[in-house]
Amino acid sequence: MLDPVVLFFLLGVTAGVLKSELRLPVQVYELLSILLLLAIGMKGGIELARQPFFELVPQMLAVIALGFVLPFLVYPILMGPGRMPRADAASIAAHYGSVSVGTFAVVVAYLAARDIAYEAYMPLFVVLLEVPAILVGIAMAKGLRGTTGWKASTHEVLLGKSIVLLVGGLLIGWLVGEEGIKPLEPLFFHPFQGLLALFLLEMGLVTASHLGSLRRYGLFLLAFGVVTPIVFATIGVVLGWLLGLSMGGAVVLATLAASASYIAVPAAMRISVPEANPALSLAASLGVTFPFNVILGIPLYHALSEQFYRYTGAS
Repeated sequence: MLDPVVLFFLLGVTAGVLKSELRLPVQVYELLSILLLLAIGMKGGIELARQPFFELVPQMLAVIALGFVLPFLVYPILMGPGRMPRADAASIAAHYGSVSVGTFAVVVAYLAARDIAYEAYMPLFVVLLEVPAILVGIAMAKGLRGTTGWKASTHEVLLGKSIVLLVGGLLIGWLVGEEGIKPLEPLFFHPFQGLLALFLLEMGLVTASHLGSLRRYGLFLLAFGVVTPIVFATIGVVLGWLLGLSMGGAVVLATLAASASYIAVPAAMRISVPEANPALSLAASLGVTFPFNVILGIPLYHALSEQFYRYTGAS
């Protein structure tokens, strides 16, 4: 049975493909993004306040390392014979090494609907995975030719909307705790599913607008956008198990590894690697990987985690 929020996404895609007049005002989409990011951040901050911070350091370092490694795994494939120019390959590698906050919101809702527990400090991992892949992507594109754009790109990444809201929400939740956040629950937590449904409706419309960019690289980008998240999710499950995460936590980490950025990375690439074609990256991440993860990927990663944890005897 499909989640209602997934059906909202499919409604958006269908409306976009059929060239419907359906549109969400930009201000509404911006408000939805802000509410979702703050809600996710505050939930993580509340849980972080319950955890001994220094006990999380090994997990944090491992997640940061994951963010550096993932782009290197796909870059040679993208640069293979007859594939893409260096800048485009580096840009797409950075997109797939980074994370999608929208996909993270969906997996959180997916687990909550099935009453599956997971480590609630996972928003911290979202923040940690956002930056390394961008740095790797810029290095791949530029090589040793110079540092033009690094300062502007670093500013764009660290002070971009998603990072500021997630980190800000984490700090607020961490500082005030569960009791202090209760007055805000009617705005941020109670309507979370409804906000996510409207957000995915808009994302469906955006996805439909990028499907045309798949024509040039066609089957290659389609296969890449499906196979890559499955491989990365498998790595995420194994890493989650090695880090001692619960099965639900492994599902979240797998989904983060499998997701591809469509907010922070495009902005950073636009500044530091302007020669890269953003249509290719967005067509792959939004046109293929995002809908795959939302419709099929997350249930697949859940099943994969269950089987792996059952096989290893982990809880």
